[in-house]
Amino acid sequence: MKLAKLLERLEYEVVQGGEETEVTTLENDSRKVSEGSVFVCITGAVSDGHAYVASVAEKGAAAVVVEKDIEAPEHLTVIKVADTRYALAYMSAAYFGYPAEKLKVIGITGTKGKTTTTYMVKSILEGVGRKVGLIGTIEAVIGSEAIPANNTTPESYTIQEYFARMVEAGCDSVVMEVSSQGLMLHRTAGIPFEIGIFTNLGEDHIGPNEHKDFEDYKRCKGMLFRQCKIGIANVDDKWFADVFRDASCKTETFGLSEGADLRAVDIEHVSRRGYLGVRYHVTGLMDFDVEIDIPGEFSVYNSLTAIAVCRHFNVPTETIQKALKAAKVKGRIEMIPVSDDFAMMIDYAHNAMSLESLLHTLRDYDPGRIVTIFGCGGNRSRARRYEMGEVAGRLSDFTIITSDNPRFEEPQAIIDDIIVGMEKTEGKYVAICDRKEAIRYAIENGRPGDVIILAGKGHETYQEIKGVKYDMDDRVLIREALEELQQRD
Repeated sequence: MKLAKLLERLEYEVVQGGEETEVTTLENDSRKVSEGSVFVCITGAVSDGHAYVASVAEKGAAAVVVEKDIEAPEHLTVIKVADTRYALAYMSAAYFGYPAEKLKVIGITGTKGKTTTTYMVKSILEGVGRKVGLIGTIEAVIGSEAIPANNTTPESYTIQEYFARMVEAGCDSVVMEVSSQGLMLHRTAGIPFEIGIFTNLGEDHIGPNEHKDFEDYKRCKGMLFRQCKIGIANVDDKWFADVFRDASCKTETFGLSEGADLRAVDIEHVSRRGYLGVRYHVTGLMDFDVEIDIPGEFSVYNSLTAIAVCRHFNVPTETIQKALKAAKVKGRIEMIPVSDDFAMMIDYAHNAMSLESLLHTLRDYDPGRIVTIFGCGGNRSRARRYEMGEVAGRLSDFTIITSDNPRFEEPQAIIDDIIVGMEKTEGKYVAICDRKEAIRYAIENGRPGDVIILAGKGHETYQEIKGVKYDMDDRVLIREALEELQQRD
């Protein structure tokens, strides 16, 4: 194809060569460049693509797209743009034939709730016969294929490739998580979102490799609402007005407060032996009862979000009710049937904030005991270990400290750090380094009315030790622990 075709929606300067240059592939990884490629030079946190111009020219690249002044061989076409990440997004869309324009694209942004809500929306829309793709933290789903995720929002080229494959697979819609990082790095630039959703905003993701400050975090979240037709927002979040300050879309709201267009009222916790859930009534733009097999107020918000989206697809009330009752998300308060006497769940809570939120939620159900099993990742902030130990000690009735992903650290050293935080509380605990042994101990010592939380790894199916990822799935460990206990009996 002609280079001009890939550049047709961009402003650019031809530094040398011409836009009529024939190109074969679009690349932003110099290692993948082949004869006739156009290479987009991305300035990253670790390396700068501009440093590889000579290398890709030797490999036969036909053109490079840059945002800095460079020296290049005379035969190489050089195109200069203001921002190469932005250019990559638009070029990728053109390369794959603008697949997003053949789909109804739903984007969800927020600190918490994105993952669960994407699966709820997918479940509801599939209930009326739509074929829905998904891109998120856990995986990308294209038809019957599930591709494990590396980033919440992949690089723009990968997104457009997924869109193209979804169109080929017969999808008519896609629901995707849109991270603030993805927005900031223009991974979603040029995508014509039908609906954009704002769930909430917490003071997270601030740091040298993420957002420079909270204002920047808010600004990036708001970018989604300048490229969607309809913006749907949690009106109860204190940062809602800030995020939507420069929105250009039509805006609707959901929440628990009087001003919400779609509102949840008469919220009830549902608790039976081995089961936790929540029910409520939807009022405002729709009017019906809902029950979900996922506990907590955040489940109300997540499901309200899904309802607000699916209203625009004219989904019947009965379909929404049925889909929400059946909705499950791997590793997000995932209930595991273990005993009729007590409940056991797996959750991805892997920092103090998420663990505290989860434990407060479960306390509302007045359990016999809350038993928390968790560890912390190695080669990460030691402060997180102290904080999680303190939260678990303060809010759990009993804690079992175990191993998570030790990476290049000794598991016992990580456990010792967690204990430092635990010792600041009156909380009772035991340390069992082997994760399956810890799970078996919890099941063997479970009491009627207990709620046992296996926190930290959620959807992950591996344990990382000294640079190697070994197969390890908490669901499998639970099953094996149960089998061993049954054999013993």
